[in-house]
Amino acid sequence: MLVTWTLWLSLLAACVVISFTPGAGAINTMSNALNQGWRRSFWGVLGQQAALIVHVVIVAAGVGLLVSQSPVLFEVIRYAGVAYLVYLGVRLIIARPQPVADIDAPRVRERVWSIFRRGFWVNLLNPKAIVFFLAFVPQFIRLDRDPLPQYVILIVTVMVVDVIVMWFFFAAAAKPFRRYTRTARGQRVLNVIFGALFIAVAGLLLFVH
Repeated sequence: MLVTWTLWLSLLAACVVISFTPGAGAINTMSNALNQGWRRSFWGVLGQQAALIVHVVIVAAGVGLLVSQSPVLFEVIRYAGVAYLVYLGVRLIIARPQPVADIDAPRVRERVWSIFRRGFWVNLLNPKAIVFFLAFVPQFIRLDRDPLPQYVILIVTVMVVDVIVMWFFFAAAAKPFRRYTRTARGQRVLNVIFGALFIAVAGLLLFVH
């Protein structure tokens, strides 16, 4: 396990700061909450956690070092992430508004697997996340101890914090805006806003190094 409670509290604090940092995951969560409701947005949050597990496993296996040290591989993953975020943004912007009789009812019930899958790819196609975990994970893993329980504690801590922040903060924060989904105009405005945010994050991923 992690060596001391102090080290774990440091991990916990780092996870809180990271989760509250706005990014594609937060935007995706708020968009799901608006379009599918707070409860169903949880599936997107779970998809994002699955991607976090993959990131940690990649780093633990040493592949993260390969990605961080291979400019070509890093660029391929980076452009794939940019393209996917732009695709999500454009799809939202051009989405056709649909009538809603009840503000508390989802507009269209998207399949759970679709929500989960989108959350997974939003988080997975982010090479900076791999590089981040490459720098983040070694700070909390002692190589002179059994690594398995340490990685389990790290992954569980990261996931629990991120689920709480994403679902109870970002998804809940979208609830006041659901009244705007009552009209076609409101739906269009929200779709354009969140679509533009996806594209903006893609732009940051593309131009900020």
